[in-house]
Amino acid sequence: MSLSFLSDPAGFSLSEGWLALGYTAPYWQVFLNGLLNTLKVALPALCLAVVLGFSLGFGLLSPNPVWRRTARVYVGGVRNVPLLLQVLALYFGASLWLPVASEAWALPGGVLLSKSGLALPAMVSTAQGWHVDWPHIGRFAVEGGWVLSPEYLALLLALGLYTAAFVAELVKGGVLSVRPGMAQAALALGLTPAQARRWVVRPLALRAMLPPLANQVLNLLKNASLGVAIGYPELVSVANTSMNQSGKATECMLLVLLMYALLSAVAAVCMAALNSRAMRGSA
Repeated sequence: MSLSFLSDPAGFSLSEGWLALGYTAPYWQVFLNGLLNTLKVALPALCLAVVLGFSLGFGLLSPNPVWRRTARVYVGGVRNVPLLLQVLALYFGASLWLPVASEAWALPGGVLLSKSGLALPAMVSTAQGWHVDWPHIGRFAVEGGWVLSPEYLALLLALGLYTAAFVAELVKGGVLSVRPGMAQAALALGLTPAQARRWVVRPLALRAMLPPLANQVLNLLKNASLGVAIGYPELVSVANTSMNQSGKATECMLLVLLMYALLSAVAAVCMAALNSRAMRGSA
C-alpha cells in the first residue's frame, strides 16, 4: 500500500469547488477540493440548524398554541423521515418544480433561481477595481454572479432542516433542566420575567445543551457524505471517482477515514472549548 499515487494526474475534474482544477491536477488537490466542498456545505448547514433549532426549541415551550403546535409537527415529522430521503426529495423536487434557466425566477436583491441553481451577485476584481457582477439570464443559461448548484442547495437545506429538529429537542430539554427555583429567585431579586429568562434560565440551559449539541455537530459533518447520492463532489464522491480512476481502493478509503477523523477531532475540540467557557465559574 502506497500513497505515492497522490502526485499523479487524476484525469478528471470536479463539477464545483473552491479550487479551479483541470484534468491534469494531482489526486491530492482533488481530495483537498473534496474536503473543502464538505466544509462548504457543512458549516452553513450547521448555522441554519442552530438558528432554526433554537427557534423551534423555544417554540416547543411557547405559551402560544400556534407556535407550539407548529414546532411539534415540524420536529415530529422531520425526525421520523430518513435524511437520505429528504436529500433526494429536495433535489428531485427542485428539478421538477423550478423553471429552466431561460425562465429563472427573479428574487429580491438581483438573485435568480432556476434548475441551474441559485445565482447571487458576486464581487469581482478587474483592472478598474472591484465591482458587483450581477447574474442575468443569457441565451441558454444564467450568466454572471456566483452560482450555487442544485446539488449543493439540496444537501445544505436537508442537513440544516434535519439537524434543526434534533437541536430543538436539545434546547427544550436544556430549558426544562433548569430548576424552577432559579427563575423564582431571579424574580424575587426584582428581574422581570423576560430578564429572568435571558440572564438566568438561558445561560443555565446552555450548559446542559452543549454536550449533546456536540454530538449533533459531529453527526452533521458525517451526514454530509450523503451528497454522493445526488452528485455533490464531497469527500466520499471524490474518493469513489478516484478509486475507479486509480484502482487504489484501500488507499482512497483510508484517506477518507483520516479526513473525517480529522474533521471530527477539530469539531470535538471546538465544542469542548465552548463547553469549558460556558461552564466557567460553575464550580
